[in-house]
Amino acid sequence: MAINLAKGQKISLDKEAGKKVTRVVMGLGWDTGRVQVDLDASCALFADDNSLIETVFFGTPGKKNANGSVIHSGDNLTGAGEGDDEQIKVDLSKVDARVKNIVFTVNSYRGQKFTVVENAFVRIVNQDDDKELCRFNLSEKFATTGLIMARLYRHNGEWKFATIGEGADGQTVNDMIAKIKPLLG
Repeated sequence: MAINLAKGQKISLDKEAGKKVTRVVMGLGWDTGRVQVDLDASCALFADDNSLIETVFFGTPGKKNANGSVIHSGDNLTGAGEGDDEQIKVDLSKVDARVKNIVFTVNSYRGQKFTVVENAFVRIVNQDDDKELCRFNLSEKFATTGLIMARLYRHNGEWKFATIGEGADGQTVNDMIAKIKPLLG
């Protein structure tokens, strides 16, 4: 059974799965009320010194990073339906050795504030057995156009997951890099 995380919590993916985790899916979901909102899942890959290596989002050529270890599922313009509205797949075994943090963000492409978004969540699924490892339901209402949701990070040779849940303004992940850097461990 997946663990529900609160803001600021951390887990070891391997310990939660009970085995070595090599491929994960970050699923993002949301609901909107009377206002249609186009949210976009993205991620930014950072080195040990917190310098940006690359970003992956709906506008990335081929919707993947340079070595293909991070792949974006494509753009959902409405958030309609159940489950994940957008996904980012990460092959942890192929992530460039320079990468220490992979930070997941959500942006309102049309500039609506997150005060109109309901039931926003991010979850991590072990892609090898399709089991959800953890979930972070965001209950705060931010008057921003972006959210810094969570990060995968390397620690002592294993991958861990930490929730962040901080508001930031930006139409894409690239607009939020300066706000993300101080939040890296």
